[in-house]
Amino acid sequence: MDAFLTDEQKTVVETAREIAVKKIKPVREKCDAEEIFPWDVVKDLSKADLMGVYLHPNYGGLGGGGFELVLVVEELSKACGGISLALAATALGTYPIMLFGNPEQRKKYLPDIASGKKLAAFGITEPEAGSDATAMKATARKEGTHYVLNGTKCFISNGEVAETYTVFFSTDPKRGARGISCFIIEKGTPGFSFGKKEHKMGIRASMTYELVFNNCKVPAANLLAKEGHGLFIAQATFDLSRPGVASQALGIAEGCLEETLAYMKVRQQFGQTILSFQASQHKIADLATKIEAGRALLYNVARGMDEELKPAAESAETNGTTVYEEMKKLSRHRWTKYSAMTKLYCSDLASEVTNECMLLAGGIGYMREFPIEKFLRDAKITQIYEGANAVQRNEIGAAVTKELAAKAG
Repeated sequence: MDAFLTDEQKTVVETAREIAVKKIKPVREKCDAEEIFPWDVVKDLSKADLMGVYLHPNYGGLGGGGFELVLVVEELSKACGGISLALAATALGTYPIMLFGNPEQRKKYLPDIASGKKLAAFGITEPEAGSDATAMKATARKEGTHYVLNGTKCFISNGEVAETYTVFFSTDPKRGARGISCFIIEKGTPGFSFGKKEHKMGIRASMTYELVFNNCKVPAANLLAKEGHGLFIAQATFDLSRPGVASQALGIAEGCLEETLAYMKVRQQFGQTILSFQASQHKIADLATKIEAGRALLYNVARGMDEELKPAAESAETNGTTVYEEMKKLSRHRWTKYSAMTKLYCSDLASEVTNECMLLAGGIGYMREFPIEKFLRDAKITQIYEGANAVQRNEIGAAVTKELAAKAG
């Protein structure tokens, strides 16, 4: 279906597709098997200006928004969901700075991220604080002009390969959710180190580590917004970032179906290709229809977000304010429900498509030499991170219930 892309967006898609086909596909099997981070692909993305596709030109970005980021991540994920995280996880770590950073913070950190010189990461999960982020134990204590950080974060994508981290700590444990704050932390800061490297079922080309803070001292200027706004920053970030997970999931589904169809066109049973059987045709019809439905939902939501995000970014540069302050002037509503819908639908879709593709391909689909099993392994995480899908259903259900109550008066 025609997505009504502008000429600039078409160029972005074509560039991302070329990198996916020529640079990612040849190395995806090795990167997955040996857990190798794709630094060469990052260089290619940087040369093509895609690492900053969603960032303002004042920082060296291409001036796109969340929709352009979705387009790029989708294309990269058609080749490898794990490698696409070099960009997607960096964007997640960058969003708090982009949205809540003051002009000085944006000027200091965003140019190196936009150029691809530095990657970013986002740290909120702890061993006992996953979906319930308010249960975090990591603390930040103010001492003069600095904060002293202690605690551990786990399952952090881009782990030790990033240079810039947005990490959440409790600055006032007695206040619970209202006592959480967010800090920008640079790699190499004394007291900041890396713990366990996780060995995962899928997305094995993405490095996942523990972050360890032991009396780590950071300047007070590294605090985003103000104390106690951390959970609000996280929620606002997820509202805008979850379509990124949806685009990764959608790309995985599309890439897996493409590989499966190519195989089904040549694989013969009972004197005909397995693609020509009516049962196969019906299954393909269902999967293709669901993919188109997922794309329509995702693109519509991402475009809607940019109707607020892009003007807000321009106003923040002019007025010396934060992007989020400017977004609030444009609209008082949150994107929580629709963001959750994109993540929920596309990630469940990716799991369904990859599983059905394995069944359509038969025995070869289960073999490591064929990419379907990798697509299936990569798909599962999209149902879990940035809020497990049970949490997305909670968000959607609560929003629908609230809207119903408002209509009832």
